[in-house]
Amino acid sequence: MLQNPIEHLSVEQKNSKIIVCIKQVPDTQEIKIDPETGTLIREGVPSILNPFDEYALNLAIEIRDRFRNNSEVVALSMGPSQAAEALRKCLAIGADSAILLSDRAFAGADTYATSYTLAKAIKKLGPASLILCGYEALDGNTAQVGPETARLLGLPAICYVERVEALDGGEITCKRESEEGYELLKSPVPALITCMTTSSFEPKLPGVREIMAARRKKLEVWSLEDLGGSKDEYGLRGSLTRVTKTYTPDIKRKGVRFEGKEGVKELISALRGII
Repeated sequence: MLQNPIEHLSVEQKNSKIIVCIKQVPDTQEIKIDPETGTLIREGVPSILNPFDEYALNLAIEIRDRFRNNSEVVALSMGPSQAAEALRKCLAIGADSAILLSDRAFAGADTYATSYTLAKAIKKLGPASLILCGYEALDGNTAQVGPETARLLGLPAICYVERVEALDGGEITCKRESEEGYELLKSPVPALITCMTTSSFEPKLPGVREIMAARRKKLEVWSLEDLGGSKDEYGLRGSLTRVTKTYTPDIKRKGVRFEGKEGVKELISALRGII
């Protein structure tokens, strides 16, 4: 059972916000591991907005505009000060405001401590009709933060969502991917949705006008003092798991190249030897 549950959000609260949890991640083509510490080397490594979170943000903006519910789209992220760059991109894409959770006490958080920090911030933000996030981050691939955040907030969660089909009254209908194909699921709101990027999705490239407008939008930085509670509830201290080692496995097998007509015969012979 998850520890330190946060007071549940009430479905009777007046809904006024769509909160999108985003993360700035290292560019997967540039990830390097420190051989001594086993941790990611972030210095000098390009960072990007997690693609699944970017899709979640676009879906939130679509919900706001398509259903005309006048909700405020808030981009929320936990990370170092440089994560503000990802939030500025969110503002340029169309988010109304952004909040960065940044404090040394948040460092070293596992998925549970990350979810706890996000949930505390969501609770502080006030009534929200929906919380959206990517189904996983490229640098962790756990797909745990979304469902854990929903559990801490006492909200229903719909995972692997590709599209919101309807948002009527106190109910939302989502199309999601499953092992058997696609499903249509209904849920009361407030609810948390984790998003899968569709094959037809094309990331929006903000123009100069949008980038300039983003500078005028609100971006706040919240620390431990703003969220409240003890240091023992956050970051490494509040984590329920520990990473003992991270490494890049050695490549032990070498490739073989076959060329020309003779190469075809050699390939067939080699395959017969394997089979």
